[in-house]
Amino acid sequence: MENICRYHTNRVVTLAVLILFSCLPLTLAAQKVSKEQLNQLSQQYTLSSFPLLKELLSIPNDAFYPEDIEKNVQWCEANFSKRGFKTTRIPTKTVPLLLAEREHKKAKKTVLIYLQIDGQPVDTTRWDQKSPYIPALKEKVNGEWKEIPWESITSYKDDWRVFARAASDAKGPVAMFLAALDATNDLKVEPNYNIKVIMDFEEELGSPHLPEAVIQNKELLTADMLIIFDGPRHITNKPTLTFGARGISTVQLTTYGPVVPQHSGHFGNYAPNPALRLSKLLASMKDDDGMVTIPGFYDGISISPETEKILRAVPDDQDQIKERLQIATSDKVGSYYQEAIQFPSLNIRGMQSGWINEKVRTIVPAWARAEIDIRLVLESDPERLIQLVKNHIESEGYLVLDREPTKEERLKHEKIATFTYEVSYQSFRTDFDSEVGLWLRSALKRAFDEEPIMIRMSGGSIPISPFVTTLGIPAVTVPTVNRDNNQHSPNENLRLGNYREGIKTMIAILAERL
Repeated sequence: MENICRYHTNRVVTLAVLILFSCLPLTLAAQKVSKEQLNQLSQQYTLSSFPLLKELLSIPNDAFYPEDIEKNVQWCEANFSKRGFKTTRIPTKTVPLLLAEREHKKAKKTVLIYLQIDGQPVDTTRWDQKSPYIPALKEKVNGEWKEIPWESITSYKDDWRVFARAASDAKGPVAMFLAALDATNDLKVEPNYNIKVIMDFEEELGSPHLPEAVIQNKELLTADMLIIFDGPRHITNKPTLTFGARGISTVQLTTYGPVVPQHSGHFGNYAPNPALRLSKLLASMKDDDGMVTIPGFYDGISISPETEKILRAVPDDQDQIKERLQIATSDKVGSYYQEAIQFPSLNIRGMQSGWINEKVRTIVPAWARAEIDIRLVLESDPERLIQLVKNHIESEGYLVLDREPTKEERLKHEKIATFTYEVSYQSFRTDFDSEVGLWLRSALKRAFDEEPIMIRMSGGSIPISPFVTTLGIPAVTVPTVNRDNNQHSPNENLRLGNYREGIKTMIAILAERL
């Protein structure tokens, strides 16, 4: 009943906005919306869309639970259908992708928009609220985030935040886009291009079925360009466009000791410790400056003077980055941040062996495991990089298997490692002066009266390369959320000023002539 009341209240507010703009021509499809109009529209539709945002964030979206994902699919079907879109489920081996399409009069081009709906798994014990799926409105008081009544959001301040899983990564941008559609629809601002929206419900799992789905549905997904509404703005929180992203592949590496954990008093100094062996093996892959020591890992990558100019144009403050990370020095793969992310990376994303904390035991562990991610760039072949890592492990004296060793193998070989891997997706890059780049740049400049920050490539990964390579279309990311959003971690949040400016950004794009 509460949602129904809020819905009607929001419709009354929307009608008031329509009256406010009644002096404007109703054929705004033929003209641009001014900066002043964008400011008023974004503020109004921010307020009216808060119930939508809360409702969306309240639906659990861990892709490991298909029954919850189905609820998200149904929600997206209903909300895009309300806005004049035809929706089509694209089946995969697990949960479907969802395509929403809307055609516009006299459109000569089609823009494909990528939205991510699923979120990272949660550990509820580490969230400072009742549940990650009960959105909490908070303001900072004396350096601490304090929850305030949700009803206060009608008088929100830009620095207040909504805490919930996927608030920034990436349901917040979904709500922004729907709010922007409402604003342009109510004001008769019709894009001069057709819109296709592809919604991914397994992005946090690496979108394992996306490449095949794109190949099988090439005609259905055909478009002239791709926009990705995902990711955080530049650290300055200024309007940003990102023209590429690193790809990602993952490796699981396991070393072995005794077949079962052994008492460290009885077998310490006798049974080899797999955790120590794994630590030495991993340490052998990098030097003290963080450079990968495996020969050939960085082959093919160079920074030309033209690229250097592009990278240096990004207004990064290296001292500020270090202060935010609370690190005294950075690795030396690049001499500054933007240069560093132009290279492939070899990262230990997690390790496990034995037990720690309150479960600690005095044992020699049976095994030790490292989870590794390798961030990819266009110049690097992922299969080649993975083979280099595997070859290095073999050069350290290990028998490398893709399964657990047998008893006979354990007794015969001193060092054994299980090595499995997966290539999720490759990197992509789009030229700054491409049609989509110039179009988006014009829209953001009009909205914010300043040139957006142009980033050649982000360090993170998004599953866009199947669209770029299979459909042959350029792609650009339009990030909107605050960089300090704790994505993938407990207490993920969305700054409300970013939510408002995200809606403003998307209204400007919808109104920009292509």
